[in-house]
Amino acid sequence: MQYSLIPATDLRVSRICLGTMTFGSPVAEPDAIRLIHYALEERGINFIDTANMYEGYNRVAGSAGGVAEEIIGKALAGRRDRYVVATKVGMKVGEAPEDENTSPLAIRTQLRRSLRRLQTDYVDIYYLHRFDPNTEPQAIARAIGEELHAGTIRAWGVSNYTAAQLKALLAAARAENIPAPALCQPALSLLNRGALEDLLPLCEKNGIGVVPYQVLQGGVLTGKYKRGQAAPQGSRLAEKPEWLKPFTDEVYEVLEQCEQAAQAAGISMTQYALRWALEQPAVVSALIGVKRTDQIDEAALAAR
Repeated sequence: MQYSLIPATDLRVSRICLGTMTFGSPVAEPDAIRLIHYALEERGINFIDTANMYEGYNRVAGSAGGVAEEIIGKALAGRRDRYVVATKVGMKVGEAPEDENTSPLAIRTQLRRSLRRLQTDYVDIYYLHRFDPNTEPQAIARAIGEELHAGTIRAWGVSNYTAAQLKALLAAARAENIPAPALCQPALSLLNRGALEDLLPLCEKNGIGVVPYQVLQGGVLTGKYKRGQAAPQGSRLAEKPEWLKPFTDEVYEVLEQCEQAAQAAGISMTQYALRWALEQPAVVSALIGVKRTDQIDEAALAAR
């Protein structure tokens, strides 16, 4: 496994980051704990990504979340210092005002709930999960600064922000005299390259590391889906089709081109898609979700 240093920190993370959005369902707690342990012990993956809203396929808008964080807390008991843990705040997890977005109250409240579930007194990376149209960037930066000073977070980042939104937050961080976001987490894949236009260049210019998600597009870029064939049993398309983008002719054309390129390189489509993401500007690690240890093995090959 190769490792990257998260900019402006002493956090050294694996080039593959283990995502946990499906922990709880369809990945049951015992299996999820085994995957977390296997990822580090067998493949050197020390970077774990979660969010306060994650609860697997059982998630509905506004439900309480917390399931994945609780599982991770159990998995990391007695070995917390061996992992770099990122979680997020901002999606709706209840009906109170502080259960959504990233106001100072939401940050304080949701962070402490996450810490309890994770069974830790700090998180390494705290992401703003989405842009908050109701809170001024300086108020957000001020609240983050308080948590950095308190040691409850070691660094922070953003997810699902546009370049313009990130620029405003960078200005707010400077105004509040706090460290800039260390990481940015956009959707990015061979089927979704929009972040390459403005966001990744902005991150590269400002020394912000990028940890893209949906790199395999929910499994679409693994090569398991073929034009005219039924969805494989146990696949995302078979289990949770609403989480996937439509399979248009254009999508199939990209998949077929990627398959040919992967074959020419002598690697799997999964490795081809992951290596493409890892080669993009400012990318420090690529986030993947898995159900099985063999999926961890294959992803690890892409980061060798």
